[in-house]
Amino acid sequence: MCRIFGHFNGVVTSHELQTVGALQRHGGPDGQGSAHDAMWSVGNNRLAIVDLDGGQQPYELADGRIKVVFNGEIYNHDELRQRLRARGYTFPDRCDGSILPALYDVYGDGFTEHLDGMYAIAVLDQRVEPRLVLATDHVGMKPLYYRWDPASGALYFSSEIPALLAFDAVSSTVWTPGLEAYLATKTPFGEQTMFADIKVLPPVATAVCDQASGLRVLRRNPPPPGPLPGNDTTGRLRAMLRNEVRRLRVADVPLASITSGGLDSGLVTAFAAQDGGDLHTFNLSYKGSWPGDERSYARQIAERTGAVYHQVEIDPATFPDLMADVVWHLGQPNADPITLSTYALFRAVRAAGFKVALTGDGADEVFGGYDRMRAAAQAPGAWSAAYLDALAVAPARLRGRLYTKDYAAEVDRTAPLPERASELLRDDGDDPLGRITAFEMEYRLPAYHLRRVDHLSMAHSVEARLPYCQRDIVAFGRALPDRMRISGGRVKRALYGAASGLLPQDVLNRPKQPFTLPLTAMLAPGRPLWDYAQDTLGASRLRSGGQIDPGAVRNLFRVQADRPDDTAALTIWALLVHEVWRELFLRPGARAGAATGAMVA
Repeated sequence: MCRIFGHFNGVVTSHELQTVGALQRHGGPDGQGSAHDAMWSVGNNRLAIVDLDGGQQPYELADGRIKVVFNGEIYNHDELRQRLRARGYTFPDRCDGSILPALYDVYGDGFTEHLDGMYAIAVLDQRVEPRLVLATDHVGMKPLYYRWDPASGALYFSSEIPALLAFDAVSSTVWTPGLEAYLATKTPFGEQTMFADIKVLPPVATAVCDQASGLRVLRRNPPPPGPLPGNDTTGRLRAMLRNEVRRLRVADVPLASITSGGLDSGLVTAFAAQDGGDLHTFNLSYKGSWPGDERSYARQIAERTGAVYHQVEIDPATFPDLMADVVWHLGQPNADPITLSTYALFRAVRAAGFKVALTGDGADEVFGGYDRMRAAAQAPGAWSAAYLDALAVAPARLRGRLYTKDYAAEVDRTAPLPERASELLRDDGDDPLGRITAFEMEYRLPAYHLRRVDHLSMAHSVEARLPYCQRDIVAFGRALPDRMRISGGRVKRALYGAASGLLPQDVLNRPKQPFTLPLTAMLAPGRPLWDYAQDTLGASRLRSGGQIDPGAVRNLFRVQADRPDDTAALTIWALLVHEVWRELFLRPGARAGAATGAMVA
């Protein structure tokens, strides 16, 4: 696991490259490596997980004409190494990434078809005309951001947005529709980020840049759905998940699991505990008494599976101190309050000595776990409006009241979702659950969940591994008939069946609950978060941004004080996150100040 960066067909200084690398050192503190010439560079920061003494990047062939930097894990690297050795290739170590130059040498741009894992890869190919190839995995577990300048033909890339902004050619100019896109889906979906210059390579994509043709971004075919499950669907799913967790447990460093107290992470913990040895599992809770506390369920899972239980408790009074660090590492706003919890949880995991953690992310998307999915399945004729409202911080009719007149006019000329995403969410057409699942997998999962997990785990040098996002599990889940995902008012039918007998009944029978902050209760007069939000969302700050009406925000606070409401609380929270992001990245001098903070984080 690493952080990668570089450029092609442009000129950068040594100082720029050193700064870009330094801004990602938290994600790769175990080693740094780079190679550069007058018109290109590739570099990485290494988090050593496999073959701790090897793994020197850039990886390259003996003649040096193919260089590769890589972020992620290739779980079938032993099989690929054997295949490549039979062709005469040799390898300096047993690191998973060391097979990549040879694999590219054999298969060219189609080398990703042979990979099973999570990855963002950059290949510098100098065999004929120089070219740069970038590639992402099948669901976007490892993000890769880039800036393409068609005028100069220069491309810049990095694993994280703050590092990419350290290239002088990458500006922090805001993408004007970004605020509306953010409030409509809690973070921008698709390839565009909140910065006009910066895009994110989509899942299952390959980008090729050369001097003759410029940049071409190609969407590869995602793994096809598996064969239709037979009669023993739950038995097959249980066996597949057990196998995936076993594969993902392989590491040369200590590994733990995250247990929120629900089905998804609990089942991962149960399978991980079956392999023997002490498995340590971590749960996060909040100091004091709050609605939705899950620690009792998480403790039951640990006791049932024999895992060593770690209770991480954070004080809500520290949330204002965490906010800037969390928003900085994310690089752009994410309105889910879970971001603070995620950051604090992975900090505790690393402090306890663990560099790898298994999580339950992705199960809801693959197996149909969201209430909005259930509602759409029960009303197939007219579901899109309610579904879109469920995705948003606030419904469209309420968002419009927040904006200044000038920004409201700008919003009227733009759409918050990419065109294909909007097409998937139309009421017309057959198979609404299938189209919703495609939307969730292609857009919401990578943008809203996977980037959060990646950035906030790697902020503390922890590699998060996600069994539900593995290629075979995704293919199996996508092939399930609707009745095995959602039916009879119940969600994740197949997954609950696979968990039967492995988890406590209290966990299996409890109502579904997201792992997040009890925001409505915490955002109340007299609480630390309330005072911090009121100060940050002051009228003078909002006026300087020119997009949010200060009077509308004052009214939100009045509503929340008089009649606490989930929508008002989340809207205040989302605007707070946006304002912190704006202060960190958009105010004069923000880049230098933020960079200093990040390098010591």
